[in-house]
Amino acid sequence: MNFKRPLFATLLLLASQIGATHNTQQALDTSVEWALNVGGEKFISQDGIVYQSDTQFTAESARISLIKGSQDSRVFKTYREGVKHIQQKIDIGEYTVILKFAEPHDIDIGERVFDVLIEGQRQIQNVDIVLDRSGNSQSSVVRVVNNVEVNDGILDIELKASVGEPILNAIVVRKKAKVNHDWVMVWSDEFDYTGEPDPGKWTHNIWPAQKVNNEEQAYTNRLRNVRVEGGLLTIEAHHEDYDNANFTSGRIHSAGKGDMLYGRVEVRAKLPAGQGTWPAIWMLPTDPYRYAGNCPKDQDWQGNPNCDAWPNSGEIDIMEHVGYDMNRVHGTVHNRAYYWVNGEQRQSSIEAKNVDQEFHVYAMQWSPERIDIFYDNDLYFTYLNQGEGWRAWPYDHPFHLILNIAVGGGWGGAGGPTDTSVFPVKMEVDYVRLYQKHNQVSLIEK
Repeated sequence: MNFKRPLFATLLLLASQIGATHNTQQALDTSVEWALNVGGEKFISQDGIVYQSDTQFTAESARISLIKGSQDSRVFKTYREGVKHIQQKIDIGEYTVILKFAEPHDIDIGERVFDVLIEGQRQIQNVDIVLDRSGNSQSSVVRVVNNVEVNDGILDIELKASVGEPILNAIVVRKKAKVNHDWVMVWSDEFDYTGEPDPGKWTHNIWPAQKVNNEEQAYTNRLRNVRVEGGLLTIEAHHEDYDNANFTSGRIHSAGKGDMLYGRVEVRAKLPAGQGTWPAIWMLPTDPYRYAGNCPKDQDWQGNPNCDAWPNSGEIDIMEHVGYDMNRVHGTVHNRAYYWVNGEQRQSSIEAKNVDQEFHVYAMQWSPERIDIFYDNDLYFTYLNQGEGWRAWPYDHPFHLILNIAVGGGWGGAGGPTDTSVFPVKMEVDYVRLYQKHNQVSLIEK
């Protein structure tokens, strides 16, 4: 089906939106098996997680006065420094373990570095809170490990420092997620054809290098860079001289052909590896000027420092991966109130496995109340609508999907010069699927 207007828009009463938004914190998250507010008292967080009190909590426990990058700073304000070992009785089973960190001191990158072992296996190496937040020591960090198997009824978490003392602010343990079948697929591309991506569903961005984020690649519409073959969409980046660039790649989007307002996105993909690669599965507003304050609609807004369409109108990053930090996948939202420039970026990262060798499902669920991001059906990032207005929640209008590989740039190149020896590199996509709820009151516009 070829949707020329927004794919679907949920019709909800304004009063229902407001009521659901402010009641979010009252709905307990029953997928959580155990949560600990390290160094602090028991409380219920904005997203419905019941954090248990730490046995070492006292009224005089150490606290952090200012926390950035979190919708609920309470869980980051208490901590234990020098914590080495935490054990918790828990049912035998498979879990996702979420670890939350914040730096209490004004220190530099490299002054506190430690590893995290779970069930005796080294799951996270070289945690450096300040480095993870690009030098902003006031910003919180969330790191997630999935597929943790507990076979003896005791969850064992060990922190080993190589520099300084380890630190921990909170732990959340979720049960292994169950697949939710309460969705109806309303748009998809299964890539069961050969040649260029279906022009009824996808449009190429044809851009020069440096247009956005100081990226090194030129985007083209050549089959060399973007093609469908063998049941897969292939986006391939090459090291070559082309249009005043040293690299080429592909970027396609579904604007005007597969736009959505609320629902679920699933993309099954295999990612490229190597220093300088920066693949992404993400969403931008189909009307980028909706909340722009200084940018007329006839002006090119992407890569334009004089236009505030971004971040005002929002961005949702379902998957980002940078090759210098292999197998760590990031979910993020950007908006005027909370983005990287002011140290308030809302983000979480999961320790993925073999992303360049195996296909994984990267998914997002979006409602008027919240955005949830998943890796292989494991929830690892949530952003709530807390009723703060468009600056914090511009996610009330249709967005579209983007698939691309960037080369170098502000984040892809943060680990050093691009390694030209790894090229060509490719992202392979098995399918893209958009869903809505079975019981969702919706309007499908064709």
